[in-house]
Amino acid sequence: MNDKQKKPQKLKARLPRGFVDRTAADIRAVNEMTAKIREVYEHYGFDPVETPLFEYTDALGKFLPDSDRPNEGVFSLQDDDEQWMSLRYDLTAPLARHVAENFNEIQLPYRTYRAGYVFRNEKPGPGRFRQFMQFDADTVGAPGVQADAEMCMMMADTLEALGIKRGDYVIRVNNRKVLDGVLEAIGLGGDDKAGQRLNVLRAIDKLDKFGPEGVSLLLGPGRKDESGDFTKGAGLNQEQIDKVLFFVGIKDYAESAARLAELVAGTSRGGEGVEELNFIGALVTSAGYGSDRIKIDPSVVRGLEYYTGPVYEAELTFDVTNEKGEKVVFGSVGGGGRYDGLVSRFMGQPVPATGFSIGVSRLMTALKNLGKLGASEVIEPVLVTVMDGDVEAMGRYQRMTQELRAAGIRAEMFQGNWKKFGNQLKYADRRGCPVAIIQGGDERAGGVVQIKDLIEGKRLSGEIEDNASWREARVAQETMPEADLVAKVREILAAQAEDRKRAAANGQ
Repeated sequence: MNDKQKKPQKLKARLPRGFVDRTAADIRAVNEMTAKIREVYEHYGFDPVETPLFEYTDALGKFLPDSDRPNEGVFSLQDDDEQWMSLRYDLTAPLARHVAENFNEIQLPYRTYRAGYVFRNEKPGPGRFRQFMQFDADTVGAPGVQADAEMCMMMADTLEALGIKRGDYVIRVNNRKVLDGVLEAIGLGGDDKAGQRLNVLRAIDKLDKFGPEGVSLLLGPGRKDESGDFTKGAGLNQEQIDKVLFFVGIKDYAESAARLAELVAGTSRGGEGVEELNFIGALVTSAGYGSDRIKIDPSVVRGLEYYTGPVYEAELTFDVTNEKGEKVVFGSVGGGGRYDGLVSRFMGQPVPATGFSIGVSRLMTALKNLGKLGASEVIEPVLVTVMDGDVEAMGRYQRMTQELRAAGIRAEMFQGNWKKFGNQLKYADRRGCPVAIIQGGDERAGGVVQIKDLIEGKRLSGEIEDNASWREARVAQETMPEADLVAKVREILAAQAEDRKRAAANGQ
């Protein structure tokens, strides 16, 4: 029998499917972007609030427990009191719970914004993650559609603050009441038609993907795709299909408003919805937002079972190249609408609310495509190298590092194996450090330091071919009194910044 103990198996490092690690560059890009969004929201008078990642599952509204483990769509666990909790799947349902729970302390209208991660227990795929960030703004307790109009204006201002110019975006606005009116007008009102109405909404939502011909098939008998898969249609007749296609095909709302009002005349909600759209259009126009920025567009269908009035979507209209090398319109980066029923679930009384959500990751991708993100570069730290390991020397190196930091200069003292000095310079090179500070025993005795311009040194090393040139170009490394350390490092960093500016201006 072998008495030797089995070697413990090494744990395999692996990332869960649908999740990603974020690099320093990604984190800084998000921080840069969200800071600009916050500034716009604050100017509009919105205040931040934060809710926890977990909520009781029944509070989330959309994914209610319908089995022993309610994990369909959300990640759930059971608390020690046997109550089910779930990771939030959006930021709106937690806000509704927060408002209802603190209703007597909150000043209405309650204008708030928040950013945070949300989680979806869904099959991951390309560009589809189980964890992603949203940035929301909401107004709770404002029943008039002027609150919806303001949301649309704030979305437009946010996109422009991020560097997206007019003509490269549009805020598209529709109203769920108008859509309900159209469906009622073609005979799809009443609870018994709920399933058919949902099929119609899903068909309309495919307009960008399949065009009017494809949607017509989905509204009628059904559609077979290129692979031969068949999608059953909503079963409408041709007259019904024509009316739906007229509605979603409206390009110029002003020209079609009268005919649309005629179509929904006599329905319980349609006329009210048309009036609300007209009101929003008048408000944004009065505030100086033309149809190139905010546009009434009946093809917008979002939140099929969620929104109760105006709905709006922020769409980027410029082309990008997809993974297949094709030019495609970037599309939606966020949206929202009026959800008067969500807070009311907790209250037993009507509580109007409207808001929108920005998809942070998607918008960040768009900004990178436009070159609008990461322009404010991060300079890597100045490296204070270590030549001696005794307490006195280490203390001096640490003091230099702290002096640089106190002067607002990013700096670090080398913390690895200091005995191989070459490794310290390799570290500085890989890290992209702009400057190295060197002080051995001789320099310390003379009260001086060597300051090495690593960026200039790297450039010169590619240009110098003989020893004479090398001697003439020693400006990349200078010896000076320790007292001049901070001033000289500042001078070198400023010169490097000028070099980068010149290179950028010359397109290098």
